[in-house]
Amino acid sequence: MDTKELLKKVRKIEIKTRRLSDHIFGGEYHSTFKGRGMTFSEVRQYQFGDDVRSIDWNVTARYNEPFVKVFEEERELTMMLMVDISGSELFGTAQQFKNEIVTEIAATLAFSATQNNDKIGLILFSDQIELFIPPKKGRSHVLRIIRELIEFEPESKQTNISEALKFLTNVMKKKAIVFVLSDFIADDYERTMKIVSGKHDVTGIRIYDKHEEEIPNLGVVQMQDEETGELMLVNTTSKKVRQNYARFYRDKVNYYKETFSRSGAGTIDCRVDESYVKKLLGYFKRRG
Repeated sequence: MDTKELLKKVRKIEIKTRRLSDHIFGGEYHSTFKGRGMTFSEVRQYQFGDDVRSIDWNVTARYNEPFVKVFEEERELTMMLMVDISGSELFGTAQQFKNEIVTEIAATLAFSATQNNDKIGLILFSDQIELFIPPKKGRSHVLRIIRELIEFEPESKQTNISEALKFLTNVMKKKAIVFVLSDFIADDYERTMKIVSGKHDVTGIRIYDKHEEEIPNLGVVQMQDEETGELMLVNTTSKKVRQNYARFYRDKVNYYKETFSRSGAGTIDCRVDESYVKKLLGYFKRRG
């Protein structure tokens, strides 16, 4: 992709997702993810109904009338976007590929965080850490994140969610808001997930295509595993083959839901042909 085309794509995503975060998500994000505590802001004269415990006795004595301390929420937070860029993210049969939806959701979340003056960081992972962008503030930083989401080429096509979560615990010492965006066709990450969600506020966003859930009856077809590159002939007329695949897929989804639920983390399921706006808003409202 040439620079001109890339900038055009980044701009298009910025316009769409920024509008969403400005009008819809800014307030919802703010009330869902509160700051770390209260910090002293100013003193003002006591008004009827104020909590007497907040009276500043030094100032009151000096001016011979009651003054109270005013505290503000200490807002600054850090959001980490963890994005699975393995081979299976290139799947899509509806209007968009999964990785395109992932980019839009990540951009919307990033602009919502920017509105609240929070820092945003990015981890792109496969079965290894492909890219780490440390958390920073500002629009130009978000645009860099969008650019990487659009054009980054992973070295590996496989997935290891546990490895990515371990990396997060090593680089993020303070509590962060963490969104893991993946199709979660993986397992063996429950132990790491428990450790991460004990320290951070974690939400899994599962992006999937309805045609991944089961194989239709198409006769004998050649299929390629997007993650291993292996080509194989699959007899889709066989009911057993279709059932085995459906069970394999269901098992992975159940593992994801149970793992996140047991760890106290949140989950959002978003099909590529559904509105991710409704899904995110519904989640923020339930949590707010």
